[in-house]
Amino acid sequence: MGAPSALPLLLLLACSWAPSGANLSQDDSQPWTSDETVVAGGTVVLKCQVKDHEDSSLQWSNPAQQTLYFGEKRALRDNRIQLVSSTPHELSISISNVALADEGEYTCSIFTMPVRTAKSLVTVLGIPQKPIITGYKSSLREKDTATLNCQSSGSKPAAQLTWRKGDQELHGEQTRIQEDPNGKTFTVSSSVSFQVTREDDGANIVCSVNHESLKGADRSTSQRIEVLYTPTALIRPDPALPREGQKLSLHCEGRGNPVPQQYLWVKEGSEPPLKMTQESALIFPFLNKSDSGTYGCTAISNMGSYTAYFTLNVNDPSPVPSSSSTYHAIIGGIVAFIVFLLLILLIFLGHYLIRHKGTYLTHEAKGSDDAPDADTAIINAEGGQSGGDDKKEYFI
Repeated sequence: MGAPSALPLLLLLACSWAPSGANLSQDDSQPWTSDETVVAGGTVVLKCQVKDHEDSSLQWSNPAQQTLYFGEKRALRDNRIQLVSSTPHELSISISNVALADEGEYTCSIFTMPVRTAKSLVTVLGIPQKPIITGYKSSLREKDTATLNCQSSGSKPAAQLTWRKGDQELHGEQTRIQEDPNGKTFTVSSSVSFQVTREDDGANIVCSVNHESLKGADRSTSQRIEVLYTPTALIRPDPALPREGQKLSLHCEGRGNPVPQQYLWVKEGSEPPLKMTQESALIFPFLNKSDSGTYGCTAISNMGSYTAYFTLNVNDPSPVPSSSSTYHAIIGGIVAFIVFLLLILLIFLGHYLIRHKGTYLTHEAKGSDDAPDADTAIINAEGGQSGGDDKKEYFI
């Protein structure tokens, strides 16, 4: 009884140790492919491979189960679909100018016994349209609140919108998503509100759309805003250090939007106002000490006014180095240098003459010592007389 009871166990072990050629054959005959993602308007390549084709051909079908290619034979008349590669172990096709309607599961089949298939999910990305900004109608006044809206359609999946002012990020409302009538793409929208300042005058408010189909490319729209604000002013003197007798211009530099149209000049302690003009400069043709004082310039626009002050102190007249005096100074320096060189030369020349004159006098003195004097000549003459009969006289 023990031997028969062990027989099923032995048969099970034999089956597990037996070659699994049938299973290997089934695995090798199973085709494989991969999912693909493509941007609308682009090209997608569908590649199907098999290790053991069992003398059968591979076939591609679309989501509607229409045969596209059976081996190298075209089955559907669609010029967008082209054969890339057809071998016993591979069938690859391409679909160009992909549309949103091309999205879905594509089937690769091999007609073995039984028929084996593999699925490839093709995802088509809808490219978002360039965003549109609305809500800005006219110039804003300083401290007003600006509200702008941004919208972009055609994205799949839904895109995201972001706001910025120049390089500064603006925190807008969360992106709102609405399905388009085609049932495949989406329209996204967002709003942003902020209080404007004078620094925002001329600023660009940018709405950008972010989506994987753009692959990092910028797709944005900007809206330039104008901010009206009260003027400011600053008085600048020319020259900076005015002196008595000079010409002086006080420039009132006004800023604002709109630019100041009128300037009112006053001097503290004097009536009436000095000047009301569209020109921003107050000119003193010839400064006097009496012109010293505090001056005010009021810059006026239809947004308001602003007054700047400047205290004028007229300094005593003093010669200001000019180009001619500088030229004369240079010439004087050159002449002084030449005189200095001549003086040095005269000193060396005098020293040289003194030395050579002393040498000449020394040689002259030696010459006088060597010549015989009158007494010596007479003595010699007398000595000659004692030595001979004839008397001779020598005169020197």
